[in-house]
Amino acid sequence: MYEKRIKYTGLELKEKLVGVTRVCKVTKGRRYFSFSAIVIKGNENGIVGYGFGKSKEAPDAIHKAGEQAKRNLCKVYISNGTVPHEQESKYGGAHILIKPASDGTGIIAGGPIRSVLEAAGLRNVLSKSKGSSNHHNIIKATIKALSYMRDVYIIAKQRGITTKQVYNG
Repeated sequence: MYEKRIKYTGLELKEKLVGVTRVCKVTKGRRYFSFSAIVIKGNENGIVGYGFGKSKEAPDAIHKAGEQAKRNLCKVYISNGTVPHEQESKYGGAHILIKPASDGTGIIAGGPIRSVLEAAGLRNVLSKSKGSSNHHNIIKATIKALSYMRDVYIIAKQRGITTKQVYNG
């Protein structure tokens, strides 16, 4: 179920820069500085992707991250502006919990999780980040949780039954 990649040709993607970090490598002779960037791309209608880029210049790192984000797009199922069901995910030391919320709640999330949820087009979601606060792992865990979400129609199709049978057992 995880890693449902889709093509980015013909999509109008909005780019969101999560962070740029200066990285320093110290050697015997000198210090080498470079930049690392994290970018989220999405069409705010159920498609979202992430990318990480490194370069000696910050704009180049952002550009590389944006190109990688276009290649890492995946589909997110949205029902009435929220997620179809509760989902928990783990990547590295980061634990993510995402829950559906009623209309008018908004996105209750922090930092990188909020960026991913907004780029995906979700409007009412509750979330909690437990464990590591590493932005890379939090973003990967969030994308993983969103890609594991299934709609009732997909579950019915996979099982070969009607939607009424899914609800009633």
